[in-house]
Amino acid sequence: MILCQHKLSRSNRDKLQQFVAITGASEKNALQALKASDWQLEAAFDVFYSQPQPRSNDPYSDMILAEGISVLCSDLQVEPQDIVTLVLSWHMNAATACEFSKEEFFGGLQALGVDSIGKLQEKLSFMRSELKDEQKFHEIYNFAFGWAKEKGQKSLALDTAIGMWQLLFAEREWPLVNHWCDFLQDRHNKAISKDTWAQLLEFARTVDPALSNYDAEGAWPYLIDEFVEYLYDKSVVEK
Repeated sequence: MILCQHKLSRSNRDKLQQFVAITGASEKNALQALKASDWQLEAAFDVFYSQPQPRSNDPYSDMILAEGISVLCSDLQVEPQDIVTLVLSWHMNAATACEFSKEEFFGGLQALGVDSIGKLQEKLSFMRSELKDEQKFHEIYNFAFGWAKEKGQKSLALDTAIGMWQLLFAEREWPLVNHWCDFLQDRHNKAISKDTWAQLLEFARTVDPALSNYDAEGAWPYLIDEFVEYLYDKSVVEK
């Protein structure tokens, strides 16, 4: 098959390599799908996934995993840790970070109205702009909890949660985010529940950073109440 690659144009060789990396297909099967679709990469994905696949005991045989996503990010000219990959995963309704099922991948492309990597790249600025929309940011924020947590776990590992908060609040500025992360590492050091995750955004949205409108009798999770006490103790804000 390596000999066959020498007969291909550089563009088609690149497409063959991309196809193999994203789908995990053999070069032979990749070449067949690409030829059948006149070397249109996205149409080739469709051809490949629409054909009956050999039965496999590998539960990931129908998935685009970390290596394939790395190739996709390279083609889109974004870093895998760029927040736009979270927005893309939200559009694809991906169940887990760093992997897409074929249904998620093609469903997301369809929802975005694109049928090529080039067109998807053109959508990146639109996806970034969605983070400025308060309702969409709220939806992406809530989506991020289930997306980022380990499979089978109800809570989000603390280190992961802190990384996600720093990523998300870099887009939607919250002056207390670093204090919150320091507080968790100093005083909590446990996984984050879904309720705490959701309520923190509400706290950040509704409570002034100086805590002038903070209601100690409000129905905040105990962790947020403890955070407020921490801010007073550290003289970050004055009572």
